[in-house]
Amino acid sequence: MLDNGALDRLFRNARTHNKWLDKPVSEATLRAAWDLAKMGPTSANSSPARIVFVVSAAAKEKLKPALAEGNVAKTMAAPVTAIIACDMAFYERLPELFPHTDARSWFVGNEALIGSTAFRNGSLQGAYFILAARAVGLDCGPMSGFDSAKVDEAFFAGTTLKSNFLCNLGYGDPAKLHPRDKRLSFDEACRIA
Repeated sequence: MLDNGALDRLFRNARTHNKWLDKPVSEATLRAAWDLAKMGPTSANSSPARIVFVVSAAAKEKLKPALAEGNVAKTMAAPVTAIIACDMAFYERLPELFPHTDARSWFVGNEALIGSTAFRNGSLQGAYFILAARAVGLDCGPMSGFDSAKVDEAFFAGTTLKSNFLCNLGYGDPAKLHPRDKRLSFDEACRIA
């Protein structure tokens, strides 16, 4: 089992941040987070997640019109915003990623299976990325509250990528956190069958 410090960093003391310290995030830190996140399991090692790290002022301005009003200030202030996307042509990489069988053939022409596999596994990878970012010392502010079609047009036009969710990254200001909201207990959320 991980020690209490690691569990605190990843779960117990980790919070969704909306206010950010004026401290940049290095490319090396983003790479380190991805190198951890990519190790999480996906169906047939499909690995459909793709991430665009929005860092520059120009890229932030490109993202801004797609944001819900309540997400503009915190996103513009965050050192990095990760656009967590899914590659809807992920199956083209399966001969390389899952070489022991013809997994590509499972998906070709099956749009429903492509869509559900990309969304499910891309979401998993996005969650792995949040934990990986926390593990390398970053704070996260994952969110919906954006126009996916506008993000796709601005960042993915002419590609097979579709946005899933956004995650602001940086070093959160702990003085600006609200008290933690309730979480459901085991008995409220789980059952053993």
